[in-house]
Amino acid sequence: MRTSPRRLHAFWLFFGLLACFAACKNPTPDPTPPPPVVPTIVSIDPATAPVGSTIAINGTNFSTTPGSNTITIGGVTATIVSASATRLVVTIPAGAQSGPISVTVSGSAAIQSPTSFTVAPKPLKPVVELQGTFFRNRTLSKDTIYLLRGFVYVAANYTMTIQAGTVIKGAGADLDPTGQSNAGTLVVERVGKLIANGTASEPIVFTSNKAAGQRFPGDWGGIVLIGKSPTNRPGSTTYFGGVRGNAETYNEPEDNSGSLQYVRIEYAGTGQRGTPNGKLGGLTLIGVGNGTVINHVQVTQSSGDAYAWFGGTAQAKYLVANRATDDDWSTDWGYTGQVQFGVALRDAAVADPSGSNGFESQNYDPGENADGTPLTRQNGLPQTAPVFANMSNFGTSTTPVAITAASAILGYYQSGIYLRRNTGISIYNSLIYGYPEGVRFEGSVTGIGASLTSTAGIIDLRGNVFANTLSPVVGGLAVTDAAANTYLTTATRQNQLVGSGDIGALMLNSANFSTSAPNFLPQTGSTLLGGAVTGGKLTSSFFTQTTYRGAFGTENWISGWTNFNPQTTDYDR
Repeated sequence: MRTSPRRLHAFWLFFGLLACFAACKNPTPDPTPPPPVVPTIVSIDPATAPVGSTIAINGTNFSTTPGSNTITIGGVTATIVSASATRLVVTIPAGAQSGPISVTVSGSAAIQSPTSFTVAPKPLKPVVELQGTFFRNRTLSKDTIYLLRGFVYVAANYTMTIQAGTVIKGAGADLDPTGQSNAGTLVVERVGKLIANGTASEPIVFTSNKAAGQRFPGDWGGIVLIGKSPTNRPGSTTYFGGVRGNAETYNEPEDNSGSLQYVRIEYAGTGQRGTPNGKLGGLTLIGVGNGTVINHVQVTQSSGDAYAWFGGTAQAKYLVANRATDDDWSTDWGYTGQVQFGVALRDAAVADPSGSNGFESQNYDPGENADGTPLTRQNGLPQTAPVFANMSNFGTSTTPVAITAASAILGYYQSGIYLRRNTGISIYNSLIYGYPEGVRFEGSVTGIGASLTSTAGIIDLRGNVFANTLSPVVGGLAVTDAAANTYLTTATRQNQLVGSGDIGALMLNSANFSTSAPNFLPQTGSTLLGGAVTGGKLTSSFFTQTTYRGAFGTENWISGWTNFNPQTTDYDR
């Protein structure tokens, strides 16, 4: 009997559906997952190298995605430059120690190199001497150390550019190539420029030529910038500290002398020997205009002032004065610029015989016009009238030492703020801590005396805190203590005098007075974190509006680029 094609087709259709059903009920089991890939390290090339250099780790089963590999050298994670399945190129991180290298790939167990890697000391950098006057543009690179011998001038119309991470050393007076016994000093003359832009990770460092452990304040001169912004001195006035040239007479407030950002200046403060007013500040600005960029600068252990402004209109933010011998912030010659966010930490055992102050501000030396004649450039205009805000000055953590007859010989601390010779300075939202005197107003009846009693007076101190002082406010010369006290404590000025029994409310950081790694951030709940004044001169677009008093709120802006103990730092590699 023949089966019809239709029946045969139905049979095979039924058979196929049956096989499909059986297959669905009994799927083929998944294969066993493969074992995790285990990386291996075969070799390290080279096996010895200094921090900052690159090495290759050769092996197998590395990830080609750089972020999926983790490499540690002596417990410190390295930055991956490139990655392939058989080769990882990394940069040796700062702090790395000699020992095996560890590699982890995509969460695998860490494996270690079969041989140790040796972190070698960096090779000594070559040293290039700088001397005389530069009548050309010059760039200084971070792979070289530069030595300033005697006065080194950047002439008008030329620029010195310094790469981030560069180290410049100042030689002592014994290495002056002219035989004039002048310490190494960098002077940027009028219409010249200094472009020194470091970074938080690679600051530019100006320091002593002495070896680590042998550095001392005044080992070299410092940095001097000269601009065409106005001063109140006659044009024939010669510069101080051995710097060549005269003040001349210019009126270009927006003059530009260059840029200093993330710069450290260490162990400076010596000028021409055997001359009156021979000391220079760590950073000395003469007639510098507000076209100049200055921020994130630290001056450490200057034998003179940390910062000295002589006329001009320069603006600056984020300044650190570390253990200066004389004053931290000195203003003179008609300086009218603006400064915000500055901190000064002192060594209570080191002071100047002339009296060390936080601020010292005067119109000019020898003084204001005693005869009451109209002020001109030759006798006092522009009047010194800068505006400072959010500054913190720390003298001593303990009770200040009283000024005695022996102070002028031994050196002594005087005032957190010393105002004299007809200055017209304004200081807002700042902290003065640990000085014998909080603020001293010293002057004549027609000068500072009139400024304190007149509603039109230029001097303006508001929103400031004076703590841990023997005398919060005093007068001098024709200014009586009573007049000074009445001015400072007028309620509308919102100044705060904190007695010794109440300084705990400031809640300073426990590391505030550390000489090696200070932390100036107030603790949560500190009274410094509120109470700031606003308005008036603070409405200038230069100022950052804050609610706190002192240099710090919650941002630790000294982190990463400062060095409070450079005595032990090796700058030769």
